[in-house]
Amino acid sequence: MTELEKLKHLLEHWIEHNDDHVRTYEEWAEKADTLGRPDLARVLGKIAGETGKLDLLLKEAINLI
Repeated sequence: MTELEKLKHLLEHWIEHNDDHVRTYEEWAEKADTLGRPDLARVLGKIAGETGKLDLLLKEAINLI
C-alpha cells in the first residue's frame, strides 16, 4: 500500500468518525433543549454544523488523491 493509499484510507476513516461526532453533538443538543437549556443546545447545534462542514474538506482531499 502506497502512502497516498494509506492517506485515502485515513481520510475515509476520519469522515466516518466525524459523522459519528456530528450525530453525538446533535443528540446532546436535543437533550440540552429538553433540559431547558436552549442556549447550550444552540451552541451544540453550531458545533454539529461546523463539524459537518469538515466533511466537505475531507472529501475534497480524497478527490485530490
